[in-house]
Amino acid sequence: MKKSVPITVLTGYLGAGKTTLLNYVLNNQQGYHVAVIVNDIGEVNIDQTLIEKGGNITKADDGTVVPLSNGCICCSLKQDMLEQIAEILETGKFDYILIEASGICEPVPIAQTICMAGMQLQSTKGEPLPCHLDNVVSVVDVCRLADEFGGGQKLLQKDLEETDIANLLIQQIEFCNTIIMNKVDQLSKNDLEKVKAVVRALQPEAKMIETNFGKVEMSDILDTKQFDFEKVANSAAWAKELGKSVDEEDIDEDDDDHDDHHHHDHDEDHSDCDHEHGVCHHHHDDDDDDEHEHHHDHDEDHSHCDHEHGVCHCGHHHDKDHPHGDEYGISTFVYERRRPLIRERFEVFLDNYPNSIIRTKGLLWFEDERDTSYLFEQAGKQASAQNFGPWFASEPEAEQKRILKENPDLLKVWDEKYGDRIVRLVFIGQHMEKKKVIAAMDACLGE
Repeated sequence: MKKSVPITVLTGYLGAGKTTLLNYVLNNQQGYHVAVIVNDIGEVNIDQTLIEKGGNITKADDGTVVPLSNGCICCSLKQDMLEQIAEILETGKFDYILIEASGICEPVPIAQTICMAGMQLQSTKGEPLPCHLDNVVSVVDVCRLADEFGGGQKLLQKDLEETDIANLLIQQIEFCNTIIMNKVDQLSKNDLEKVKAVVRALQPEAKMIETNFGKVEMSDILDTKQFDFEKVANSAAWAKELGKSVDEEDIDEDDDDHDDHHHHDHDEDHSDCDHEHGVCHHHHDDDDDDEHEHHHDHDEDHSHCDHEHGVCHCGHHHDKDHPHGDEYGISTFVYERRRPLIRERFEVFLDNYPNSIIRTKGLLWFEDERDTSYLFEQAGKQASAQNFGPWFASEPEAEQKRILKENPDLLKVWDEKYGDRIVRLVFIGQHMEKKKVIAAMDACLGE
């Protein structure tokens, strides 16, 4: 069997420095025959030309640089990406593949696609063409981050709303195992530390590298042997907060600092990407009606990666605020209540959502829809709630008994009145007024 070819994916918002980094790697790598796939949302792939000119590519038609234009490899060009990977592998000329994703690509669907295809691609003769994802690199423009989260004037690109930008930046930071903090010479030391605190509040596990003009060690980009889908998927701060576990205690809704944790086996399905960043949309500064996409999958579509990761894991903990960047006012906490939310009150709260909250994610339920769980996500000014399937407590009694027998950990956090129904959200923010947020959430509770 052929040796599996490693793949590095570069993500990052428009202008972050992905192409500059890619050119630097191509000019400085030794011992590899690297093929490059360049994704651009426009009809003309400008980055392809820049790479051919700046990346020491002497022959543009030898298959070294493959353009994928007029779409995104996280959605509309998924199949095109797989076909190009297969063609590259079938030539036998390359032992490494670098993929530069479009600036508006979401990283999770790309990683899923490559993981799924890694051991399934075949040549035109039916021979296996093994490959694997080695590294997901998020290139961060520290100046933009300082602007986005530092209260400065927004650097908006045409045709993209501010809400989309905040959401994309956060998603690209959350799902990666390497973060390249680019253009660090353009910020003061103090401002850079503030940006790093924000990034660490969102993604505490990824390797962080500070640089200018994309100058990095090749070992940080190529053949790292560090990517693990499950670990990366659970490395974002919201996932880690929801996954913490210590001794169990009952939920005390009168204790503002009570941060319990609960287990629920409804897993996320990130397989589809429509660039709307959520299906039940809510913008803090408008009155658009929510639109719900109903689905009842309990399992996250990560089976092709041989991993399963839930929104949270079983257990409880009762920590106070966690010291992510205390010096710069970065903090996180978990809000947990058994009672349901009253939909109208919660929507009013969303209309007045504090600007200090950078990220919110978790499960919730509504008083007028007691059998349905929702996955709630907020990034910047945008929030969405997606139908996440029925609670186990909504099943017939016989089925509940079977589930509890097969999942003893679930029994530990099962509530006599509410079963597994719960409102459980991780809040990440800067200078958050925690007690006010808790009070506002509590005011949304029903019975």
